[in-house]
Amino acid sequence: MSTPLAGWTDELARARLHFVTGKGGTGKTTLAASLGLALAKGGRRVLLIEVEGRQGIAQLFDTEPLPYAEQRIAAVPGGGELRALHIDVEAALLEYFEMFYNLGFAGRTLRRMGAIEFATTLAPGLRDVLLTGKIKECVGRTESDGRHTYDAVVVDSPPTGRVVKFLDVTKALTDLAKTGPIRGQADGVVRLLHSGETAIHLVTLLEEMPVRETVEAVAELDGADLRPGAVLVNRVRPPRLPARSVTAAADGRVDASRVRAGLASAGLNLPEGTLDALVEETVEHAVRVAAEQRAREQLAEADLPGLELPDLTDGVDVAALYDLAEALTEQGVR
Repeated sequence: MSTPLAGWTDELARARLHFVTGKGGTGKTTLAASLGLALAKGGRRVLLIEVEGRQGIAQLFDTEPLPYAEQRIAAVPGGGELRALHIDVEAALLEYFEMFYNLGFAGRTLRRMGAIEFATTLAPGLRDVLLTGKIKECVGRTESDGRHTYDAVVVDSPPTGRVVKFLDVTKALTDLAKTGPIRGQADGVVRLLHSGETAIHLVTLLEEMPVRETVEAVAELDGADLRPGAVLVNRVRPPRLPARSVTAAADGRVDASRVRAGLASAGLNLPEGTLDALVEETVEHAVRVAAEQRAREQLAEADLPGLELPDLTDGVDVAALYDLAEALTEQGVR
């Protein structure tokens, strides 16, 4: 099984903030959770953050919906710990009022009046500044001994079509005050997101549309001076044909008599209809393998580290998340 490029790099190992994005349906929430588990190995503490309000993390770990509070969601071999946080925009705005303006009571009054929804509608960039501001606070928080509370923070981010707008806080600032606490907080967010501490990983499948969207997202991230991390290729299925046979089989050139002879030598004598179906399935498989190889070549053009995750035929449960985390660890995630 080949990958677009080498796996996890030393540069990625130094990052502390990991955004995970991808086209809808590629499994970005699953891989964000698995990445969190992988990074927590060896006694590390990792925070997994959700920003879209879908409660996808709670569903994955089969728990109650997450509150706006950091809570332990999984233990990791070696003494590691994965915590999770569902960021509620309204709660984050109230937190800002209380932290920077000492307006806790007034903030609650504003919530009852519907003013918070009005404010985030009036200044759409405010919503993303609030979300990324809370993420920055989690990344920078330290304990009494000076050590960071979290060794790494992983964010289940908006999909690739919206991720640059979400992360490009510089543009969002045009909707906000030119001075003041929120502006100051936003400037700190900009510095973090454009630093070496941050990496934006892209989840894809070996299919035309997700690959195209991934390549376009990489170019868009580069254009916004944001740092793409690794390409995480999800649901990879092993090829069942020798590489030398794929091209011919994909063109429909499968010798049924040779297939029959091979099966007969193994003691299998199949009816004609079954043999025809087997030949047809072989061609379909070869077409898929050839298409996946072209997809890998396209992804390689992005010039990013690449990791592959296996297709889970039995679906995704908590045990599967640990299996995927192990696969990431084997490819260098640390």
